[in-house]
Amino acid sequence: MIAPGSVLGVLGGGQLGLMFALAARRLDYDVWVFDPDPKAPAAAVAARHFCAPFTEDAVLAEFCAGVAAVTVEREQIPLSTLAYCAERLPLRPGPEALRIAQDRRLEKAFFRDLGLVTAPFALLEQAADLPAAAQLAFPAILKTAQDGYDGKGQVAVASAADLATAWQELGQRPALLEARVALRQEFSVILARSSDGLAVFYPIAENRHRHGILDLSIVPCELSEAHQEQARRAALRIAEALEYVGVLAVEFFLSADGELLVNEMAPRPHNSGHYTLDACVHSQFDQQVRALTGLPLGDTRLLSPVAMLNLLGEWWQGAGPDWNAWLCHPQVKPYLYGKSEARPGRKMGHLNILAESRTAALRTVAELCGADSGY
Repeated sequence: MIAPGSVLGVLGGGQLGLMFALAARRLDYDVWVFDPDPKAPAAAVAARHFCAPFTEDAVLAEFCAGVAAVTVEREQIPLSTLAYCAERLPLRPGPEALRIAQDRRLEKAFFRDLGLVTAPFALLEQAADLPAAAQLAFPAILKTAQDGYDGKGQVAVASAADLATAWQELGQRPALLEARVALRQEFSVILARSSDGLAVFYPIAENRHRHGILDLSIVPCELSEAHQEQARRAALRIAEALEYVGVLAVEFFLSADGELLVNEMAPRPHNSGHYTLDACVHSQFDQQVRALTGLPLGDTRLLSPVAMLNLLGEWWQGAGPDWNAWLCHPQVKPYLYGKSEARPGRKMGHLNILAESRTAALRTVAELCGADSGY
């Protein structure tokens, strides 16, 4: 066990790093943040901020020399940086999970090799791949193999005739073409796994997206127990195959005909798990600290129905946020990330709405967002 009073390192300083640092500070761990952004949100609460490119050797050496263990708050960390850390001290999760999560091609192949079902897909890496990819069922979505998140690096493809143009729009970068599947539901499984192989699961969150970005997560999820158990088994299979230590999120689709499909994984705490900050005994960030330091994993029990609403940069346009509604409603727990610039699609914060039932939580979401919001 890494005792309280030690220094923990986190690669990445966004809002996930911020919430990890706050959870660590409650247990008297200092946190050093490594992030090239001088305005990284986590820097505001970290004991030290290493503001440099992840590949700057001298700064990375100083960072690793001063921490007892390292975790990540994003998957897009250079593999050389991850390898450097892993050779010198505990890195949780390990480099292999991050390597796979950085590339949709590797991720889909990994799921397939585990016997897990995904939406139909084809790889597009060079012009010679276009005829074979065009045999996929359409409509489809063309996604860059790397660096795509929150709807970025994606183009809708209506038909095979549109594929070449769509690929040009993405700069003819290596890409994955994925058939659109008629969906009944989207949801995520979040688990924490310790170094001795013990895994605990959070209640499954139903997820709703707008423009490819998570908009709302709802717990409890309206999903059959059979599908929930199937999803938990699939997520555990992924974690065990990776010998994973830390918090892992796995996103799933439930098709219109009831088939469970694995979408993607995130080797870190996840946006859809922010509800755990208020609605569970221990949050996903508490578990990240515990898995990293070797403390026993905490209780994941749900204490209240909850809806988590993302606050994107659009809320800051025009008249700006309705601070009175957000800050004064007795059932709303607001979280603002301290980002200096609000841009459309940028995650600026979130609201956890706790209520006596799922229905009541959704009713409050509709009240906060207005009658014409679609909630």
